[in-house]
Amino acid sequence: MPRWLPRAMVLALTLFAVFQLGSWAFHQLLGLLINILIAFFLALAIEPAVSRMASRGMRRGLATFLVFLGLLAVTIGFVTLLGSMLAEQIIKIVEDFPAYLDSVINWSNTHLHTDLKRVDVQEDLLRSDWLRDYVQNSATGVLDVSGQVLGGLFRLLTITLFSFYFAADGPRLRRALCSVLPPAKQAEVLRAWEIAVNKTGGYIYSRGLMALISAVAHYILLQVLGVPYAPVLAVWVGLVSQFIPTVGTYLAGALPMLIAFTVDPWYALWVLIFVVIYQQFENYLLQPKLTAKNVDIHPAVAFGSVIAGTALLGAVGALIAIPAVATLQAFLAAYVKRYDVTDDPRVHGRRTGSSSWRRLGGKATAEPPEDSTPTDDEKGEAPRRTATSGSSK
Repeated sequence: MPRWLPRAMVLALTLFAVFQLGSWAFHQLLGLLINILIAFFLALAIEPAVSRMASRGMRRGLATFLVFLGLLAVTIGFVTLLGSMLAEQIIKIVEDFPAYLDSVINWSNTHLHTDLKRVDVQEDLLRSDWLRDYVQNSATGVLDVSGQVLGGLFRLLTITLFSFYFAADGPRLRRALCSVLPPAKQAEVLRAWEIAVNKTGGYIYSRGLMALISAVAHYILLQVLGVPYAPVLAVWVGLVSQFIPTVGTYLAGALPMLIAFTVDPWYALWVLIFVVIYQQFENYLLQPKLTAKNVDIHPAVAFGSVIAGTALLGAVGALIAIPAVATLQAFLAAYVKRYDVTDDPRVHGRRTGSSSWRRLGGKATAEPPEDSTPTDDEKGEAPRRTATSGSSK
């Protein structure tokens, strides 16, 4: 046996064990790493506001606390109003259920010639097997729902704490990162950090402004139609349509249409028409003007980034995909060298004459470019021009 073989085997087994241990640790800490990633992007989003308040003499920790306090107040107010609206709608449905049941029974007895009674139908529903199974499954699923709620609250607390530390100790974190890099690399890291802050903050603020405009527009419509809970529904449309990519518009418009349908079915149609028209106005007029300076991404690139982010990290990836791609695009634009494009007709999508084709006698033949063959006059003029130029010299 060669002397190097035992050492090579030990080294290979050690590397394999280290790889297995690292893979196990990565999968165990994947949830924490995703939470830290979300917290980092959230800290980048509020960095401009915190820095602006800190530049006016306020302590950075206090400025970060005030920003988070404002976000928390807005979130609690919105969730409270939305929850109260849903609770009142559920109570209304339960109270009106006997009337709905009577109308269904009357229609069935009239058109289907049945002999149904509301008391018999209610007793059959209460004694049915599917209702008993549903109640049992709901009772057993209460613990699962409670566990998911507690897990979600713990995850939200983790993200909030990390984002608070990232935003409050941003300068200290940058100094700690730059302290292990040479001076040439420090400038590059700080420049990349600044690009990430500008793009992420610009994305959040532009989306917030568009959400405000959308909420005001839909509030006016719902108020004119007399739809209840117009302020809550308008805020719902504004937030969901802007911060949930791709399908947010359809999810946002579904709830106002449902509430409007309870008032008048025609109101639901008007809401649908307004949502479609406003979406076109936002896509072609409002969004390009608001996001041209901050997040200038082609719609196809944005759509592809959302799909890729969803495939990698789910809903979290869909939310952070666009600011991440905007940051990467700005970083490449700052460091990738570009050249002037030649003035060629093919760049503008126009074909040259040498590539045009025509059909003669059923056969495809290449058409020579225009003015490619000199005429007899041009053949005769060329020597004369040469001689004239030589004599002048």
